[in-house]
Amino acid sequence: MRVLARWIGATLFSEERDVNRRSEQWQDAVNIILSIWLFISPWVLGYSGGQAQAWNAWIVAVVVFVLSIASLAQFQRWEEWINVLLGIWLILSPWILRFSTNSRPAANAIIVGIIVGVLALWNVLDRRAGLVSRT
Repeated sequence: MRVLARWIGATLFSEERDVNRRSEQWQDAVNIILSIWLFISPWVLGYSGGQAQAWNAWIVAVVVFVLSIASLAQFQRWEEWINVLLGIWLILSPWILRFSTNSRPAANAIIVGIIVGVLALWNVLDRRAGLVSRT
């Protein structure tokens, strides 16, 4: 009977921990969705002709996607900090790569950059404050 009670308790605790872990990783999941959007946005918004803004979107999207998937598997603070830097890069890239006058790719880069950067920073600060613990 004790063995059964321990097994049930361990199973329930494990399931509860998995649910909590999944609910604490929503920022990474949103960044994955944003990276997919960023990757397809040159075609959707009509700037896929091989210009700097398209390549910028494709390269940053792949890196954000890989880092967010890796963070879902095993959180590492450096992965989130790179996503913060990529968010900053996306915000500044319209001026650095000189496509700020092209409103669709510029607005897309800025908006996605803000969201990716804020979510990654949120992840880092939550863990630093001890508000989120992944096991």
